[in-house]
Amino acid sequence: MKQFAKRFLPARSLASLFSSDVAIDLGTANTVVYVPNRGIVLNEPSVVAVRVGTTDVLAAGRKAKEMLGKTPESIIASRPMRDGVIANFELTQSMLRHFILAANNGNRSLFRPRMVIGIPSGITQVEKRAVEDSAREAGAREVYTIMEPMAAAIGAGLPVHEPSGSMIVDIGGGTTEVAVITLKDVVFCRSIRVGGDEMDCAIVSYVKRKYNLLIGDRTAETIKMQIGTVLDDGDMQEMEVKGRDLITGVPKTIKLTSIEVNEALLETVSSIVEVVRVALENTPPELSSDLVDRGIMMAGGGSLLRGLDKLISRETGLPVTLAQDPLLCVVNGAGKVLENLDFFKEALN
Repeated sequence: MKQFAKRFLPARSLASLFSSDVAIDLGTANTVVYVPNRGIVLNEPSVVAVRVGTTDVLAAGRKAKEMLGKTPESIIASRPMRDGVIANFELTQSMLRHFILAANNGNRSLFRPRMVIGIPSGITQVEKRAVEDSAREAGAREVYTIMEPMAAAIGAGLPVHEPSGSMIVDIGGGTTEVAVITLKDVVFCRSIRVGGDEMDCAIVSYVKRKYNLLIGDRTAETIKMQIGTVLDDGDMQEMEVKGRDLITGVPKTIKLTSIEVNEALLETVSSIVEVVRVALENTPPELSSDLVDRGIMMAGGGSLLRGLDKLISRETGLPVTLAQDPLLCVVNGAGKVLENLDFFKEALN
């Protein structure tokens, strides 16, 4: 058997028989894992629950998210990723190890896997090293990082390898990234730490300010997803919202309209539109002409906010297209890179 392996299988091919290389979108809101030849095998909220004083995972993903704000003093349920970067190294490491094991159906691989991980373009070297160290501690033998807007562009099907300009707007939970790409490299990129979480905070602040009602982040997220909009298009919707009255201290229910949510999100959305405008102003003329025809591609969970694509199109004068699977663009792109490392080596950091 050893002679057969030596004659017919390179070392890397032999290792791949016993390990599952993975591509990971380690996002602020969700962690998604892609395995070659299997596709997406895990898509869970980036939340982990541990017992106080330990890093032993009691729950991760959806089960841990259900515990947020509801745990006894002996258990901590938290989101170890903030603004697209690691806020708690040990918890991120434990969560990542748990997810990789779950992606392999609980089986531990004979060989340590290779990993391709999407990272924000505005990440510092210290933050990047924390991601790489966390992946190695979680079991990786080789770690490759790729800028999230590049991965999102590849996952959305943009021709990033061609000598023509493509623009991607990736709105995640913690960051918004706008990039102009050509020949498998980034010509201009701008990242701001504004995303879905910031929108949720804006809704919490608005309800608190206007109604003296305290609501949680999960309630704000539900409001955003159900009646959130950035355009006053006459299609008013409303929703019952429950929280704690800050004056009386007792539970209270109000009705919130989509017009009010629009008002709450105005400042956050303006920041996103402004960063798109800055990217366009810094795009070389020849690539700008390509964008007139090709337009802008939007990806990430935040791009699903109702009316956001129309608003950006109206403000820029360019056609705006929503990617087919906005939430999965980064991990799908990272997966394609993992399967074709030699072809996409210029795209790696």
